[in-house]
Amino acid sequence: MLAHSVYFTLKDRSQEAIHHLVEACDKYLTAHPGTVFYACGTLEPELARPVNDRDFDVSLLLVFKDRAAHDKYQTTERHNQFLAEHKESWKKVRIFDSIVG
Repeated sequence: MLAHSVYFTLKDRSQEAIHHLVEACDKYLTAHPGTVFYACGTLEPELARPVNDRDFDVSLLLVFKDRAAHDKYQTTERHNQFLAEHKESWKKVRIFDSIVG
C-alpha cells in the first residue's frame, strides 16, 4: 500500500478558512478507486511537545492499495478541480509518500 500524507499551511489561518479546506478535501478527495483509507483533519492544539511539527493547518491522509491507484488519483478530474480551486489559498504544502504494510 502507499500512504499519501499532505500537510497544508494556509495563507489565511482563520478557523473559517481551515474549515473550508477540510470541506473541499471531503468533497473532492474521497472515494477514489483504489483508496483503502481517507482522513482529513486539523492541527490538534493541545499536542505541543517539542517534537511535534505544528506548521500546518489541515492534514490529509490517503492510503491507496498500490502505486498505480495513487498515480491514477493524481490525474483525476476531481483531484485537478481541487487543486485549481484551492492552491492559491496555500502558503505551503508538504507531501510525504511512503510504502506501508
